[in-house]
Amino acid sequence: MINLVIVESPTKARTLQKFLGDKYRIEASMGHIRDLPKSELGVDVDHDFEPKYIIPRDKKKRVNDLKKLADSSDKLYLATDPDREGEAIAWHIAHILGKKAEDMQRVEFHEITESAIKEAFAHPREIDLQLVDAQQARRILDRLVGYKLSPLLWVKLKKGLSAGRVQSVALRLIVEREREVLAFKPVEYWSIEAELESRVKSQESRFTAALIEKDGKKLEIKNKEEADGHLKVLEKADYKITKITQKEVRRYPYPPFTTSTLQQTAANRLGMSAKKTMMVAQALYEQGFITYMRTDSVNLSAQAIGQVRDYIANSIAKSYLPSTPRVFKSKSKNAQEAHEAIRPTNVSLLPALINDQNGLNRDHHRLYDLIWKRFVACQMNEAVMDQTTVDVMANQSTPEVYLLRTTGSVIKFDGWLKLYGKDVEDEDDKEKKQVLPPLIENQPLTLIELLPEQHFTESPPRYNEASLIKKLEELGIGRPSTYAPTLSTIQERFYVERVERKFIPTTLGFSVSDFLMQYFPDIFDYSFTAQMEDELDEIARGERKWKPTIAQFYEPFEKKLIETEKMAEKVKMEVELVDKYCPLCKKQLIVRVGKFGKFLACSGFPECKHTEGLEEKVDAICPQDSGEIVVRKTRHGKTFYGCKNWPDCKFASWTKPKMPDVASSGKLEENK
Repeated sequence: MINLVIVESPTKARTLQKFLGDKYRIEASMGHIRDLPKSELGVDVDHDFEPKYIIPRDKKKRVNDLKKLADSSDKLYLATDPDREGEAIAWHIAHILGKKAEDMQRVEFHEITESAIKEAFAHPREIDLQLVDAQQARRILDRLVGYKLSPLLWVKLKKGLSAGRVQSVALRLIVEREREVLAFKPVEYWSIEAELESRVKSQESRFTAALIEKDGKKLEIKNKEEADGHLKVLEKADYKITKITQKEVRRYPYPPFTTSTLQQTAANRLGMSAKKTMMVAQALYEQGFITYMRTDSVNLSAQAIGQVRDYIANSIAKSYLPSTPRVFKSKSKNAQEAHEAIRPTNVSLLPALINDQNGLNRDHHRLYDLIWKRFVACQMNEAVMDQTTVDVMANQSTPEVYLLRTTGSVIKFDGWLKLYGKDVEDEDDKEKKQVLPPLIENQPLTLIELLPEQHFTESPPRYNEASLIKKLEELGIGRPSTYAPTLSTIQERFYVERVERKFIPTTLGFSVSDFLMQYFPDIFDYSFTAQMEDELDEIARGERKWKPTIAQFYEPFEKKLIETEKMAEKVKMEVELVDKYCPLCKKQLIVRVGKFGKFLACSGFPECKHTEGLEEKVDAICPQDSGEIVVRKTRHGKTFYGCKNWPDCKFASWTKPKMPDVASSGKLEENK
């Protein structure tokens, strides 16, 4: 007789085996072994929303093997992941194996290390049915929305479409932002900077200052004529420093990573999609390098803090170690503080020490490096800057008085920035700053040159993966486990495209979002969707029952479905015409979307069934052979720009090339 331990994946099983030894047999369930059927709703809406779980055909052999092993084992341990999904998998396994509560034990750990595993097995518990209920509620809620709404979309819009409770809200955000971009009208404005020269103790130095005020009022320059008027005055003006303000500015480190901040930072710094980030993080967790990667907590254990403080003092410098540990608090009201943030399990395992064994590659190294640096940096001293603001007055014999201002900052102590560096999206780094020369108040200055520049206001930025995840989190929509699949789904359904890492809705995406918002505005309201997330959290805490919660949602939803099916007319989908004609019937070709993306089809369909590949050209020339540049897709669906003469010419770029110079070129790594 042996002790049987069941986990989800073979990788996790192999890692656990190293710590548990021969007295335990570790087996993988290969994910869920029981689920709702794909071919039908699988929820009995007339009998208290009872789910109809089945064992998928491809899991039956695995189930039979696990049953045999369980029958011949002394004890059964369920060591699935420490979240609602993992709890539900454990519950399904227990049900299928026919085990009673006293015949099995649930072990929970947030890192796969020897100490954590031994602690978990020393203190097993029962399956948490409240967490199981919360997972069931989400699964059934999403099934009801998806399987009830999707057929309606097939009838009213187009076959093969799908709707989802969270994915449709994400699509709505992208569509609304795109309409803001399309409706935006740029407004002209001008800025004026002055290059000035100072003389202190026979040292001549130059710096620039920006024009900000006239006669004590904020100055807004709308056009060239206004700019020229100010320039005429400024050319004749006398300049002197009227005020110098110096202050010490401190920049504190970011908290350790949660799921959403990891996805955002990996997108900004490493160019990884949320889906890829989670796949890479999962591998790092299962091999014991990081703690569990689905978390909304920024909490750190006392042991982890103690280890990292020792590392900072001994391996960086004691001057970088705060006198007391830093403690962070989650912004999310539903964060589970008993869980930890994402961190390395062993701070002494430096990123450079991770080898290429066990299937690890460059992406694993880069993500681990990011997690390790964020964790260590969060317990380091703040960076200290000396910031100087200089006000310069420009006037002449006339009563007009102009105010120019410049700001310079110098890092006095780099603190945590020594390790972590500056963030790509760091707001503090967007302001133009310079190192200022020695200056004194009331010092006269010499005007060297006036630098006027025309600008235009910019539209709100389109969402990328990082900003969309951030927005969903701000609205309280979705949870750590849902961001990556949500973003993947709206792309796989061709509701949106990623162009230069920005989300742009397709005509199909516009149509689907508009239809859902017209007939189901309450269901896809931001506040309502966030409220549903809160109610699911209440179920997990035992403060709410899941079946009444589903009933409260479903009754008005079903009524609205029936009304919409009767009253809504079929939506005429917009088509995208191209300047090309069918070689068979000479009718104009249109862009259609299929299983594998966009293609060209005859507008005379179904009478004419001609189709051909779509080649989208851009106004650019290949820098290597002067061929045309076309839009292409990787095998994973990511957009890039390549030479039409491929494979003879290998030029490719992630960003849209410019004319006439191509700013970005080089080889693409297909596995990106």
